[in-house]
Amino acid sequence: MTSLAAPAAILAESVRGGAFPAAVVEVGSSTATLWRQAFGSLSLAPDAPPATIDTVFDLASLTKVIATTTLAMQAVDRRQLDLDAPLTRWLADWRGADRAAVSVTDLLEHASGLTAHLPFFRDCRGRAEFERAISTLPLEYTPRSASVYSDLGFILLGFILEQVYGVTLEAAFRAVAEQHDWGELRYQPPAAWRGRTAPTEVDAWRGRLLVGEVHDENAWALGGVAGHAGLFGTAAAVGRFARAIAAGFRDRPSIVRAASFRRFMTRTDVPGSSRALGWDTMLPTSSCGTRMSQAAVGHTGFTGTSLWIDPQADVYVVLLTNRVHPTRANEAILRVRPALHDAVLRALT
Repeated sequence: MTSLAAPAAILAESVRGGAFPAAVVEVGSSTATLWRQAFGSLSLAPDAPPATIDTVFDLASLTKVIATTTLAMQAVDRRQLDLDAPLTRWLADWRGADRAAVSVTDLLEHASGLTAHLPFFRDCRGRAEFERAISTLPLEYTPRSASVYSDLGFILLGFILEQVYGVTLEAAFRAVAEQHDWGELRYQPPAAWRGRTAPTEVDAWRGRLLVGEVHDENAWALGGVAGHAGLFGTAAAVGRFARAIAAGFRDRPSIVRAASFRRFMTRTDVPGSSRALGWDTMLPTSSCGTRMSQAAVGHTGFTGTSLWIDPQADVYVVLLTNRVHPTRANEAILRVRPALHDAVLRALT
């Protein structure tokens, strides 16, 4: 397994500089793991155990691509889900002329007209209350006139997928993850993982330090299982998923057929948007830095996670951190991510 000195130095310095207490990185290709290394300690406590390659992280919005988008892609591939179907087919409270034509595609491309985020957790619990609250929310903009990254759209998408699969989102994803042997990647992590789980924030709303409990408040109010957040996992497990996606780009699709895979990885025609279906794509201003190709796809997570895959270079980079510990006010990772990706691509290509 190759050691990449320059990107390793960036992460070591980022820990020392307080960007995050813990980080685990994995770099690989469609066929192999090239480098995996842990940095820092699980928390800022003086006696905190060191991070290891087996450290578990709250993956936050990586849930959107690993779980929700993957389940949507499989459902489309099996003709169980029509991307052009209006949301009225699935959501009884989604009513009104301004939203009648909004489709599943619009949710996946963050072009539904929904606002980015609202603190529904203060007043709502469970699916029925969230579904009603989001479905009756006034739209912020004309659908498909723009792309506004929206947790709310992916919450609804999770509800739709539960109807499509006939089981909970957790059960549907668990079946896929087990089928493909992705390893330690799941909603509602077991208590046995807690000792090696990186803490996230000291949450004033819940009155405690969050360890093995989903950081996102709306996902917490949904029982820890949601379309926008909720997955926990290790860098090795995210890397296994990344290799499956990277193989799909090289005409070795394992999750869905080639045509379905290409459809989900194609950038939208929504004005000004860099989104594909679920995934983001490369821009020079992206978290993936400036050296990945225009074909690269990826996503980030609020807790300090990211996954980027460049099919032209046949390289993926998994970065898992707990940058929100002890507070989400720390945004130093915004500088770390592009520097890391540029260093990796510089070293490999």
